[in-house]
Formats: sequence, structure tokens, C-alpha cells
Amino acid sequence: MSEKRDKNLRRKAIFGLSAFPDQLTYQAFTIYVFTFYFSVVGLSMLEMWIGFILWGFWNMINDPLLGTLSERTKQKGKFGKRKFYLIISFVPLSLMMIFLFTTPTNFKFLYFIIIIFTFEFFYTMFSVNTNAVFPEMFPTEKERATTNIFIKIFTMIAVIIASLIPTFIIDPLVPTSDPPDPAEAANIQSMYITAGIVLCLIVGLMAFFFIFFAVKEKGEDVSDFEKRPGFFESLKITFSNNTFIKFTLGNMLIWFCFNLLLTTFPLYAVFVLGRTKGSLLIGITLMLALLSAAIFVPIQTKIRSKVGTRNGLMIGLGIWIITLFPLILLSNNEISRTMSFLIFTSLGFGISAALFYIDLIHGDVIDQDALNFGVKRAASYYGVNAFIHRFSTILAITTIAIVFSGTGWSEYVPVTADPALTILGLKLLMFLFPSIALIGSIVCFKLYDLHGEKLENMRAELEKHPELKPK
Repeated sequence: MSEKRDKNLRRKAIFGLSAFPDQLTYQAFTIYVFTFYFSVVGLSMLEMWIGFILWGFWNMINDPLLGTLSERTKQKGKFGKRKFYLIISFVPLSLMMIFLFTTPTNFKFLYFIIIIFTFEFFYTMFSVNTNAVFPEMFPTEKERATTNIFIKIFTMIAVIIASLIPTFIIDPLVPTSDPPDPAEAANIQSMYITAGIVLCLIVGLMAFFFIFFAVKEKGEDVSDFEKRPGFFESLKITFSNNTFIKFTLGNMLIWFCFNLLLTTFPLYAVFVLGRTKGSLLIGITLMLALLSAAIFVPIQTKIRSKVGTRNGLMIGLGIWIITLFPLILLSNNEISRTMSFLIFTSLGFGISAALFYIDLIHGDVIDQDALNFGVKRAASYYGVNAFIHRFSTILAITTIAIVFSGTGWSEYVPVTADPALTILGLKLLMFLFPSIALIGSIVCFKLYDLHGEKLENMRAELEKHPELKPK
């Protein structure tokens, strides 16, 4: 019994390594791609906005389609169905860490669109199937909670690596000469490529261990497969689930906050805090927020046991708003640069709450649907959730485009006509707009009703249907 328990614990721990290909790649994309193409490659704010908007429309097809494709794929022997897509996606996803920064001399805008489309395709194929296999492999709340601790701890480590390793290699992060020097930009680009190679190796190695040593799928009966609806029917059913809609809108607003903060932070650190040299300190500042978030994860488990999953999330989001406020007070001086370490450390509580509770709530939504539908459709839900989730990026890039265009940054220049106005814009992007989004998310989860007695009744009913659990 002890040996079996240890084996299960090892599998849960190794499952947590999925955070590296899932979160490291996406956070590296979020933190550095905007800064790289806007500041180093030299695309205009209009080109950046067009590229990300087109990418958003691509996700309208890409995310739910890959989710439904996974649901409608029959078992492929020892490769399973989720595992099959994980195997064919993890190598291309790893290589994207390099190709994102290997822009050609000509056709830079076209390459930008093609490479972010390609990245998203392989990222979604991997992420949707990873998220779908999670509730299938771990059907009980206790198993999910235990595994989720490993996932979230490794998520923090992965995001720390995504934020920190490039700053070891890339210095400065953006051109600082005025006007920008092409030779300086080319040198900075080569450093981005080197950082991408390192990230590629880490992602590939961790994905290999996760896929081949942790993923174990349930056998699926033919009758279960036949119950699964087609693509359009699946979309209709999923979008008609009011509980899911409230959850995913709240989740989208949380990720709008994440995207805005991570995308804006490198430029905020350079131009508000004055870190034009010493990129490593930029990475360390961001690392402190993420490291403290990992430390706060066990505290979130205690809060959850006291007030429940939904209420724990709402409390965390409220505290996140409070800790964001000091960012608007910082400026280019030593006191502010020192204080930034403490402020970003305090942000970890809200970040940990958002990351810890979301997957648990999503698992409950999927379980409720399984009771109503008679079969789990995890990938369909994760696909549609990813589809709505991607609107956070569209909203974030649109917000950035409006603020940048209105504060002198229609195109990147190290020194703008009105530096004070540009700095004000960066501060608003780091506090005001994320706070509005978090308030909106709190409202969504206040309306979310799958909690308390209703949630307990649903879980009790699920126990009566062993056919909905992995065999």
C-alpha cells in the first residue's frame, strides 16, 4: 500500500512538470514578444495591434477546434488520445522559443503574424490536452488538490525561469540609443535568440518527462465516445452552460490583468524605474513576485479549507488590487527601485490565489457538466475556455495600443516628446486597468453559484456515477 501511495505521489509530482511546456512558453511569449517586436524589431504600434487582433481571430477557430478534435479522437492504443496530441506537439512548441526571435531582415510584419499563429497552434494543442487529462487522471477533489499543489509550484518555477533566464543573457532588453541604432538592435536580437535556445532545451526536457512518465489515460468505452457531440453541437452545449460562462468571463479578466502586467512590465522597469542597464535586476524584480506566489500556495490551501474555493479566490483578487496601488507611486530613483522589490513581493499573494483556485473551479464545472451530459467533455471546455481566455490578449493589446498611441509611442523611441506623459501611461497600465479587470472578475465570481451546499450536493451525486471516473 505504501509503495502504491509513493508511486501515485511521484506521478502527481511529475505531472506538475507540465507547467514548464505549458506556462514557461506562454509566459516567455507574454513577457518578451511584445517588447521584442515593438522595441527591437521596430514594428509600429499599429502593426503590433493588427497582428495580435488577427491572432485573436485565429484563436476563435484554433482553440475550440483543437479541443473538440481531442474529444472526437478515438484511443490510439498505448498512445491514448490526449497523450497522442501531447507527443506530436511538444517538440514544435519547444522550438517556438527560438523561432519567435529569429526574424528575417525583410517581411518582418508578415513573419510576426505567421510565427505567433504557429506558436499558438502548438501551444493550444499541448495545453488543451494537458488540462483535459488533469481531471480525467485525478477524479476526486483530494487528488486534484494534491496534484494542483505540484502544478502551481512548478508553474511558479517555470514562470520565474521564463522571466529570469533571458535577463541573464539580454542586456539591455531594449535599444537605448536615440535614434535607435540598427547595429545595437541586431546585437540585442542575437541575445534574444540565445535566450530562446536555453528555454527551448528546458521546455523539451521537462515535456518529455511529463508525457512519458506521468500521463496515464483511462480506457474509453465505445459508448462513451459515441456520446460525445460534434464540433458545433459541443460549442452550443458549452456556451449554454451559465455556470461555465460566469467562470470563464471571470477567468478572462484575470488573464487580462496577467497579460497587461507581464507585457508592460519590461518597459515599466526601464522607463519608470530607470533600469536601462542591468537587465538581471528587472528579472529579479519579477521573480520576487512569482517566488512569493509559490510560497503563498500552502497558505491558499488553508484559506480554501476555511472559506471555500470561490470565496478564497475573491479574497485573493481583492488583496491583489490593494498591492497593485503602490506601482503608481514609484519613479526613477534609488528609493523607488529598492521599494519595488518589496512591492512586487507583496503581489505574490494575489497571483497565487488566481493561479491556485482557477483550475479547481474549472474542474468542478466540468464535473457538473458530466453529470448533466453523461460523459466528461474536458477538452471541449478547455478549448472554449481558451477561446474566451484569448480575448484577454486582444483586450490587453488594444488597451496598450490606445495608451501608447496617446502618450507618444505610436512607434518605439527611447526618448518621447513628453516623457512624463509616457511614464503616466505605463503606470496606468500597471495599476488602473488591471484593477478594473480584477473588480470585474470579483463580480463574475460573486454571481458564480456552484459553491457551498450546491457544490457539495453535486460532488455527492458524482460519487454515485463511477462510470464518469477514470477506470
